[in-house]
Amino acid sequence: MSTTLTPLPATTEQGAVYNHVFWLAYAANVLLVTGNCLTLRFAELVAFLNGTEQIAGTVVSIGMVGALVARFFLGQSIDRYGTRKLWTISTALFVLGCLGFLSCESVAWNLYAARIAFAAGIAGMFTCSIVHIQNQVPSHRRTEVIGNLGSSGFIGMIIGSQLGDIIYNAIPNGDTRFSVLFGGAALMGIVYLMLVRLLTRNDWHQRPHETPGAHRLILRYWPGMLILVALVMGLGMTVTTVFLTRYATSKQLASGVSIFFTGYAISAFCFRISLKHWGHRLGHTRMILLGLGGHCVGQFSLILVNQQWQFLIPAIGCGFGHALLFPSVISLGAGRFPPEYRGTGTTIILGFTELGVVLSAPVLGAIIDRFGFVPMFATAGATCLAIGITYAATAQRRRVEESLSCVEATRPEEHNDFGLVLNPCEGSVPSECPAQLQPELPGRQFR
Repeated sequence: MSTTLTPLPATTEQGAVYNHVFWLAYAANVLLVTGNCLTLRFAELVAFLNGTEQIAGTVVSIGMVGALVARFFLGQSIDRYGTRKLWTISTALFVLGCLGFLSCESVAWNLYAARIAFAAGIAGMFTCSIVHIQNQVPSHRRTEVIGNLGSSGFIGMIIGSQLGDIIYNAIPNGDTRFSVLFGGAALMGIVYLMLVRLLTRNDWHQRPHETPGAHRLILRYWPGMLILVALVMGLGMTVTTVFLTRYATSKQLASGVSIFFTGYAISAFCFRISLKHWGHRLGHTRMILLGLGGHCVGQFSLILVNQQWQFLIPAIGCGFGHALLFPSVISLGAGRFPPEYRGTGTTIILGFTELGVVLSAPVLGAIIDRFGFVPMFATAGATCLAIGITYAATAQRRRVEESLSCVEATRPEEHNDFGLVLNPCEGSVPSECPAQLQPELPGRQFR
């Protein structure tokens, strides 16, 4: 789907989706998230370079703008040139960005350039990983496999946050400390690239007859209210990956960062595994509302932290939210796009998450500089609550939109040449896919 395919045996349809391809992708994702977690001290690096919280937020925001610009062409490029080439280029950008941080001696243009390369690279790496794994499985198991691949990120989060805290606390000198952190992330990126080349060595790519621009596809297959949820996910990423380390340092609870991300990862992993069938039982709408509730509780409870162990309470809330939100939003959002444009669809949905970072990072940084961390957490929590209420108020419309994103549940399954089911009606309860709302099948012509 996206049309870059690895031929799989017929047994894939019956259940053998967890083969060597999946586990190689799993190992690669552990490396990616571990390396990314080593860069969580970026706001500390900006402070070391005599920057403020607002400057740190602005740098992150500009980096995400670069990632969004790259995303505008990323999906179309994946559809046109295949996952393997774009995955390689994205990983190279990630490595260059990490090495670029090492050259910074002040808050100057090279810091912004390195952040843009880093953000664009990691955006492409995550997108290619998701697009690649979606191509390996029947569509009715897509949410399940995306979620289980995502559990590798929780393992990487535990390893990366613990390793990052050890390095940060063990090395007192600023230059050496950040060289080890960002140099280690670059090294993991290089190993990741080797795994990607191995993982995709047998892939072949069939370019679609047409590769319309992202702006045309997004207008035709508009994700609807999902964009608000994706924006809130980006806001949550800003709080936890940009400003949480500064919050812990300001409270003299430096080890709280590793406690938070370890608790976050373990809880998200456990919730992801134990609740993996909720999507079929509850439907995406209820899953998303529960996920937003978890994030809301997590953001508000950060206000109450005064001791290191208390980071576990918001970690569990945010972990629960992540476990439910990410696979639901990605699967439902990307599923609105026809298979030949799945690469573009996935990158558009992830792009809205990054847009949430762009919009929230400088605002939250300014709130911290002027009013402190407590109003910032309150703002983030209130935003999650407001979006949750808005989403619930349009729940009936959501049920209609979900039904329009899938083919009638009772319709006989269609298969492609690789035995993959083309019916994208996964993760919905039967009542959300009524026969009278059967949509036009994808594949419409662009003129």
